[in-house]
Amino acid sequence: MTRPSPGLPAEFGLIARHFRPLAGPGALDLLDDAALLQPPPGRELVFTADVMVAGVHFLPNDPADTVGAKLLRVNLSDLAAMGAAPLAYLMTVSAPRDTGDAWFAAFAAGLARDQAWFGVTLLGGDTTATPGPMTLSLTAIGHVAPGAALRRRGAAAGDEVWVTGTVGDGALGLLALRGQVSDPDGWLAGRYRLPQPRLGLALHGIVSACMDVSDGLVQDLGHLCRAAGLGAVIEAARVPRSPAARAAGEAWLKTCLTGGDDYELLMAVPPQHADALLAMAAAQGCGATRIGRFEAGEEVRVLDGAGAVVNLNRQGWSHF
Repeated sequence: MTRPSPGLPAEFGLIARHFRPLAGPGALDLLDDAALLQPPPGRELVFTADVMVAGVHFLPNDPADTVGAKLLRVNLSDLAAMGAAPLAYLMTVSAPRDTGDAWFAAFAAGLARDQAWFGVTLLGGDTTATPGPMTLSLTAIGHVAPGAALRRRGAAAGDEVWVTGTVGDGALGLLALRGQVSDPDGWLAGRYRLPQPRLGLALHGIVSACMDVSDGLVQDLGHLCRAAGLGAVIEAARVPRSPAARAAGEAWLKTCLTGGDDYELLMAVPPQHADALLAMAAAQGCGATRIGRFEAGEEVRVLDGAGAVVNLNRQGWSHF
């Protein structure tokens, strides 16, 4: 973050005011061009990166503190999907020239709250100006016991499909913020703006494959299926939806199945490990629900209560 930029005025002052307080020991006070990181003894490092663009991944008028928190949390969700514990992160901020100091203060405050909650610190990164839109990138670093990282590959025919938490809140939350879905208590909007990374679940030895739901339940399950050379069945009636999502009405069921932005864990679980998963999810307060099974084949089928295939116009979000 120390490279001069022709964009933001007084870049170094901005970094000192808003980002240096977020820095951990390895960040060297953000005074050098790189950071130092000592991994915990006997652990493997896990890296993940995500980008968020205004108007694509968050609304331009979203509160700056929730933008900062969401940027961190979507990356922590990837660490959770690998079974990793968070350690630190790198961040780049490309902001329009007219972005005020108050925005940066609130953005950093959101990061600070989540750093304290999730036990991570900033290592460094870069700041620059852009003609727009605002573009934010974060690389999260975690650690895991050697050989214990969870993978997308590994599901077997007969494994059950499980998901944590509830599905569909994120997609409906975006629609609520756009005035298309009723959200009287703000629950859905809150789930869109502040996803909950499911860290702390010791899933090694319990699940055979895992990823988080970011681009839509059906589409992301397809990723697990392709990695294993299998198909899968989802029983739509079993998919957990929050009271707010159910109150929106059954007309939004397909949106819940394909909309994305949930950041819940999607898992392949051998039947004999179901009780262990339930106990662990209950202890973490997130819950887990069996919604289907893996089977021979090449596609993901969604079945209604009568066993008929639910036809979907799309399976999830596409970035291109």
